Amino acid sequence: MTAPEPSTTSAGAPSDLDTLAQVARTHDRLIEQIERRVVGQREVVELLLIALFAGGHALFVGVPGLAKTLLVSSLAEALELDFSRIQFTPDLMPSDITGSEVLEEDGSGRRSFRFIAGPVFCNLLLADEINRTPPKTQAALLQAMQEARVSAGGKTHPLPPPFHVFATQNPIEQEGTYPLPEAQLDRFMLEILVDYPDEDAERRIVAMASSAAVDQRAAITPVLTPAELTRLQELVRRVPVPPSVVDHVVALLRATRPTEERCPAGLRELLRWGAGPRAGQQLVLAAQARAALRGSESVSIGDVRALVRPVFRHRLVPSFAAESRGVSRDEILTRVLEAVLP
Repeated sequence: MTAPEPSTTSAGAPSDLDTLAQVARTHDRLIEQIERRVVGQREVVELLLIALFAGGHALFVGVPGLAKTLLVSSLAEALELDFSRIQFTPDLMPSDITGSEVLEEDGSGRRSFRFIAGPVFCNLLLADEINRTPPKTQAALLQAMQEARVSAGGKTHPLPPPFHVFATQNPIEQEGTYPLPEAQLDRFMLEILVDYPDEDAERRIVAMASSAAVDQRAAITPVLTPAELTRLQELVRRVPVPPSVVDHVVALLRATRPTEERCPAGLRELLRWGAGPRAGQQLVLAAQARAALRGSESVSIGDVRALVRPVFRHRLVPSFAAESRGVSRDEILTRVLEAVLP
């Protein structure tokens, strides 16, 4: 997905300001609904909503049992989105995702092909354990994620708006998996790390298992319709982005590239490839969503810096030196942020 040109105009019209207040209220109501089922993952929920309102896709990385699937399905209920879940397996075929053409014969004996849409034709697709399927099948999502359409049988079929792919990945199990290629990773706006809950939250989660209502999910009240969500996503793209914020994003981008003068000398040996221009576009768009969800009238440098790690981490290619020393992508990005000051 390609973000539009950042806006550099002054504060929006009164109608936009009123709608920004609505976005902030919607943010609070969505969190309230999701936390009826998901406990102790507030930061993950915040990033999920940023990806959603920015119109992007998100990759959730975490060990099993951290409610990643429940989180996404609960969001779909709260927004009345058409929801599909695909369990990615080694034998999954591209047509199992996009759909296929079947040969039909009518009453007169005439034969023709008819396209049967696959599960990708929805508003919110959960690609569960996306790295368990071979690259050929992973690539079936590339066009859908980038262009919101699917090509099959010489025809192009548009996907219903809004369209989002939220994928999950288990970081500790590598046997029988296929690492996502960089081109696939680049389609995800955010890589969201899902960690263990804190002690208080985990106590509540464990106590829920002894409840008599453990098999009954808490009811979720819809907050928005898909049409209303699409309208708010369009508003997010109109949140003004000052030139100073754009300059800061460019400085951060160039600091991740080992061949650039702006890359700190201590980082050059830790990086093979840095973030590309699309990462900068996605960072601006995510920052617009963060500002809107907080009710801000324009994007700040603080919005940008808060999102550098989830936007950049899956787009960096560390060097052998970094891998041999155990230097993580987040550590590299911490050094980038320290080198590029506001």
